[in-house]
Amino acid sequence: MPLKLIQRQGSENFYIRGTVRGQSVFESTGTCDRKVAEEIRIQAEARLLKESVHGKKALVTFTEASESYVASGGSSKYLIKKNKKTGKVTGVVPQLRGKLLKDITQSDLDQGAAALYPTANAETKNRQFFTPFIAVWNHCVLNQWAEPRQWRRPRKPKGTNVTVLKRRRAGTAPTSYDRAATFVAEMSPAPAQIMTTLFYTGMRPIELFTLEAYQVDVAARWISLDETKTGEPRGVPMHEFLVPLFEDLLETRKGVLFLSHKGEPYPPSDEFGGQISGAIEGARGRLAKRNIEIVDISAYTGRHTVSTQLVVNGVHPYIKDQILGHAADDMSRHYTQVPQQPLIEAINTLPVPQAWRDLWWWEEPVYWSRRLVGAKQKKSAAIKSA
Repeated sequence: MPLKLIQRQGSENFYIRGTVRGQSVFESTGTCDRKVAEEIRIQAEARLLKESVHGKKALVTFTEASESYVASGGSSKYLIKKNKKTGKVTGVVPQLRGKLLKDITQSDLDQGAAALYPTANAETKNRQFFTPFIAVWNHCVLNQWAEPRQWRRPRKPKGTNVTVLKRRRAGTAPTSYDRAATFVAEMSPAPAQIMTTLFYTGMRPIELFTLEAYQVDVAARWISLDETKTGEPRGVPMHEFLVPLFEDLLETRKGVLFLSHKGEPYPPSDEFGGQISGAIEGARGRLAKRNIEIVDISAYTGRHTVSTQLVVNGVHPYIKDQILGHAADDMSRHYTQVPQQPLIEAINTLPVPQAWRDLWWWEEPVYWSRRLVGAKQKKSAAIKSA
């Protein structure tokens, strides 16, 4: 039977109900205006008729596909971004807004990337336009909304041997633990506790931002992660240095363990630790005032440092990879599961500089986590006057 408008008891909004070519529908129009609701009903019926004849592939837009991709756990980074000051929306989605998947061509991608990043090099366009687009496209292929396609990515111009020297992106290389201690000492307690844990577990920032109390067993020196980047659960050994921190966190917090200085959870998105980017910039600025330049440390530096230090300490590659949760790169490693104790012993080989042990908030981490870095001076003044 064709779709009809009805009103449910207790609701002012109109609902669409009926069956179109074997597909039953019962959904709200979201409006109490009969005229508007009727237009929605007509559009819905036309869409279902077209879908029944041509299939869903003929109807899905890139905007709808992107929403589905993000809802399934994909990153929205570069797909859509709103400027808080101007309200302007940019990204891949606005460039392809209204485009049906079946109608998107290579030319659309090339023109969209050029319009969005007119002065960017090929690497930037590739990373910030083509890669997120292809991620959405592959999601659509899995859902049978689109056919597999080979998209052409931008390349560097040929015929030049000029090498452009670039500053290495922060967080892509390891650092020393003494240098890391100097940096973390200039941070407010809440982000400093996050950085400390990253440097002594090798966890990914997103894993730590969403870590909950039930996942931590201090007595066993073990952290259990339900979901990881590889899609499989894994365990993370706990360095002895972190025991007082986790004991204090578990005593007062029953849900998410690491909170901002406002007592709020950090956004659960894997944006290279961008949730504490303000704290990192603040630490860089305070160090600069002391003529100390450290601009290459970020949230991901901890993971690279743990990996490198374990190698320097002579830890077996299988043990190192299991600590870090790296995907197995050969069949023998895939079937190798190292017991917990060797992992705990390995993580405890990471050095702890005295400067890190002497951090001013260490005795009462949770109490001081609600304060900013300025509280350090107040505490020092109180100790001197006592």
